[in-house]
Amino acid sequence: MEKVDRRTTLKLMGMGAALLAAGGRVMAQQTPTADQLVKGKNANLIVLSQRPVVMETPYDLLASNPERTSKEILYIRNNVDLPGYNTVEGASPQGWKVEVGGLVDKPFTFEASELFALPQTEVTMVLQCSGNGRTLYNPRPSGNPWQRGGVGNVTFRGVRLQDILAAKGVKVSEKALFITAHASRQGNAPEFVRSVPIHALENALLALSMNGEPLPAVHGGPVRLVFPGYFGVNNVKWVEKIEFAEGENTTAEQVPRYRVPAIPNTHLPFLPQEPGKRYPYTLQNSRANWLVTLNSFIFAPLEGQTVEGPYVRVEGVAFNDGIVPIVSVEVSTNGGRTWHQAQLSTQGKTFGWVRWRTTLYLRPGEHEVMARAWDAAGRSQPLDGNIAWNERGYEYNGVMRVKFSVA
Repeated sequence: MEKVDRRTTLKLMGMGAALLAAGGRVMAQQTPTADQLVKGKNANLIVLSQRPVVMETPYDLLASNPERTSKEILYIRNNVDLPGYNTVEGASPQGWKVEVGGLVDKPFTFEASELFALPQTEVTMVLQCSGNGRTLYNPRPSGNPWQRGGVGNVTFRGVRLQDILAAKGVKVSEKALFITAHASRQGNAPEFVRSVPIHALENALLALSMNGEPLPAVHGGPVRLVFPGYFGVNNVKWVEKIEFAEGENTTAEQVPRYRVPAIPNTHLPFLPQEPGKRYPYTLQNSRANWLVTLNSFIFAPLEGQTVEGPYVRVEGVAFNDGIVPIVSVEVSTNGGRTWHQAQLSTQGKTFGWVRWRTTLYLRPGEHEVMARAWDAAGRSQPLDGNIAWNERGYEYNGVMRVKFSVA
């Protein structure tokens, strides 16, 4: 083998460094940041998919905005991309038409701009991807690797679906058991259809704005059909068709996607799936990801933080489907042997999240705090969230644990 002299070695090292730098630039070009993919988004959002756009809110960013989640940091889980809609600016309602049909006595079509002339209703609600927390399951299920940032607390404003039906003098047949919404297919976008039970009609909203601003195009503007208390996937963006039907839709987003196993021909109770096993999803042996599961998050302290003691403030949020109130949030610092009651910011039913806080006396050193919520229906969170393992990783709501240090 020929010997390589020092000069040649340095030259080769330089070439290597140049190649690495060039490679890094290529990698950087291949991985656009959130603000480069969606105009107006915070650059720190975690890009899980470029097309269709999927972005997660970093947990510390979520925790530092505990009241409302602004359009700049709200997560995105899009199943389709509409050309020109990757922006937080509002889309024009002019010319946007929505067809209403199925089991109604008088099918009709309206233009989104008509909605502004009708009574407006506002609702604050948790918007959460049903795959949020997926990475906490073991073994890790397939799908986008959501941690806990696929959630936000937002205020929608618009017209109740019931109100436009009344304004048009339209009656829904008693045979209608489901509401099915179709997203726009502009630009040859793939089909996206979801069905929810007819009782969701009570709170269904044709949303025109979010957090007091025109509904961002990337979040479904100009008009999105919103069902408070339901997982995000059911809140169909860019809605262009609404049908009342006897049965669930059978397109891919309804089955086999966005479902968890259930006892055949029932929707409840939930039937756990053995971790790591496959499941043949059908309409009969599973249920859709409809109602948001009870959950609670710890916003302070954050994982790995060092805080001043001995009195340590622990706080976060809790939420459910809004059918009954959250009645308590408990925290534990001894692995769940004993629990301490936290104070809730609000009482009563709500579709938004409820803030909670407490102060603990903790000695210097390392600690782990756990939080779990209870609601008026007697529902709570499992200490081990993996008991609800399912191969697509939906509806995780295990008790949250945070490790931190007290100085």
